[in-house]
Amino acid sequence: MTDRTERILTTHVGSLVRPPELVALLKAQAVGEADEQELADCLRRSVADVVARQADVGIDIVSDGEFGKGISWSRYILERLDGFEDRPDPARRDSDPKRMLGPRKDTEQFPEFYAEYDKTQGFAGSMRNCYCVGPVSYAGQEAIARDAANLSEAIEGLPVSAFMPAVAPGSVAYERKDEFYDSEEAYVFAIADALRDEYRAIIDAGFVLQVDDAHLPLMHDQMVPPATHEDYLRWAQLRVDALNHALEGIPEERSRYHICWGSFNSPHIGDVPFKDIASLVLQVRVGGYAIEMANPRHEHEWRVWEDLDLPEGRALIPGVISHVTNVVEHPELVCERITRLAGLVGRDNVIGGTDCGFAQGPFVRRVHPSIMWAKLGALVEGAALASRQLWG
Repeated sequence: MTDRTERILTTHVGSLVRPPELVALLKAQAVGEADEQELADCLRRSVADVVARQADVGIDIVSDGEFGKGISWSRYILERLDGFEDRPDPARRDSDPKRMLGPRKDTEQFPEFYAEYDKTQGFAGSMRNCYCVGPVSYAGQEAIARDAANLSEAIEGLPVSAFMPAVAPGSVAYERKDEFYDSEEAYVFAIADALRDEYRAIIDAGFVLQVDDAHLPLMHDQMVPPATHEDYLRWAQLRVDALNHALEGIPEERSRYHICWGSFNSPHIGDVPFKDIASLVLQVRVGGYAIEMANPRHEHEWRVWEDLDLPEGRALIPGVISHVTNVVEHPELVCERITRLAGLVGRDNVIGGTDCGFAQGPFVRRVHPSIMWAKLGALVEGAALASRQLWG
C-alpha cells in the first residue's frame, strides 16, 4: 500500500450520499414494494455515476459509495448472515429515542440537543434487534457479487483504483445477543469466520478491502463507566483478535482498517482518546490505517504520532476532511494536516482521506451532496499542495 508515485494520493472512507432515485427505491424495498429489476438497474447506473464523479474530482482510490447496502454501514451485514433472528426489543418503548446506540456521556450531558437531533437522523427504519439463534454463516454471495460487478464495470477505463468497505467483527458483535454459542469468544470468532467470505470476495474482485470498525472506539463510551477501562480493553482485544483471524489469507498490502468515533455531528465529549486505543489499532494486520483526525474533538491527536511508530510498510490514511460540518475545508488547511503528519511518519506513508462517511447509510446523510463534492475537491487540491511541498 506504500508503493506510490511522488505525490500524495487521495481516497475517502466509502459511504457517499445516495441519489434521490436510489433512496426512493431502497425505501420501497424496505417495505416490500420495490420492483427489483428497476432497483438493480438504478443501482448500477448510480454506482457508475458516483465513480465517474469521484474520478472527475480527482480522487485516486474510489468506492461504490456503499450504494448496495440497504441499511447502515454495519447492519447491512445482518442481511448477509444466516444464524440471526430479528425480534422486537422488549426493553424499547415507542417513545424511546430512535438512535443506533444507547445512552452516552453526550446524551446525558446534552439532553435538549439530542431531543431535537434524534428526530433528524432517519434511524426509525433501520432499528434492528437481532439475536443469534443458530450457527453463523455467510449468505451474502449474491449481494457481494452484484456490488463487485457494479464497481468493476464503473471503474473500467478510468485512471483510478478502487476499494470496497466491509464491517469488522467487533462492529457486528459489539454486544452479545446470543442463544447458540457457549461463549462470547466462540460467538465473535464465528462471525469473523463468516465475514472472511465477504473479505475474500472483495479481494478476489480486484479491490482493496477496507474494514470498518467504528464500534471499537465507540464502545468505550458505552461501557465506561460502570465498566473499567481494563474491562473495555478485554472486550476490544477479543474483537481485534477475531478480526486478525478473519484477515488470515488477505494480503496486507490490499487491505486497510478504518476507525472513527461515530459519524454523528454531535459533541463527542465522551470519545476515548486515540492514544488509549492506538496499540489496539496497530495490532490489526492490514496495509493501512484510516483514522478520524480532522474533526475538532480529535484533530489535536496528530501529535500522538510524535511518539508512536507506524509499522514498517504500512500507510497512514488520516482524515483531513471532516463530515461533521458543512464548512468546506480550505486546501491550505488540508495541506497543513497532511504535511505535518508526513513529517512524522514519512511522506511515502501518507494517503489523504476523510474522517468518516458522508452518509451513515442510504437514509442518513451528514452533509449536503453539493458540499460533499466540494469537500472532496478541497481534499484533492490540498493533497496537490502538499505534494509540491513534500517533493518540490
